[in-house]
Amino acid sequence: MDTYEVYAIKYASMPRRRRDNFLPADDHDGPMPMDFFVWLLKGKTRNILVDTGFSQATGVKRNRQWLRCPIEACRSLGVDPATIGDVILTHLHYDHAGNLPLLPNARFHVQDSELDYATGRCMCHATMRHAYAVDDVVELVRKVYAERVSFHAGDSSVAPGVELLLVGGHTKGLQAVRVHTERGWVVLASDASHYYENIEGLRPFPIVFNVADMLEGHRRLMSLAGSPTMLVPGHDPEVLARYPRVEGDAVGTALLHRPPTR
Repeated sequence: MDTYEVYAIKYASMPRRRRDNFLPADDHDGPMPMDFFVWLLKGKTRNILVDTGFSQATGVKRNRQWLRCPIEACRSLGVDPATIGDVILTHLHYDHAGNLPLLPNARFHVQDSELDYATGRCMCHATMRHAYAVDDVVELVRKVYAERVSFHAGDSSVAPGVELLLVGGHTKGLQAVRVHTERGWVVLASDASHYYENIEGLRPFPIVFNVADMLEGHRRLMSLAGSPTMLVPGHDPEVLARYPRVEGDAVGTALLHRPPTR
């Protein structure tokens, strides 16, 4: 089984408050900012990218603090984006599925139910489609027609040591990623849990397709991780505080294949 180095690459941020991050709303309101990440899995024979972030133009449109291109940031870790052969899209929200043209040789991995959701009748409702960017979804459809998309129907594998876990909840076809590292199996929850507090307290995040699936996803991922130190949420600034960081990276990249420092 292959062993991977896993990097959480921060590329953007935004201010939020506690009341915006929990169902039901948190009674003790206060600042609770959100970071945006992509995750690079760096192996001996292949490099895999988990999610692709959003562009500077999208950041301006949605009033996000865009700090750098997440795809170009891979170069600082010694990976040319043109050499990335596989990209796992955990789901198709704007902050996870943009920038696809910047990965010219990649095959994109997505759940059947996610593309069905993003192109189906639920998108007739403004509330449901708000977190999707139509141009990004259309770009993925173009990749389908170019035979560059691999569809998965449930749990699957991209490579030895890299597993896909269909959990749903946040979106209909959300998938988490379980990756083998030097310290064991690390679970990248993506938006199955935005913050540590969501999953540790079984407190749903408000942008949700199915609350029951989200809660069951919390339980399942915690069980598979085995320990909170092996599970990484999708948007928590705490990730950069808990893990060793790449020296010289002013924005912030965490080394998830190393044990947390606190």
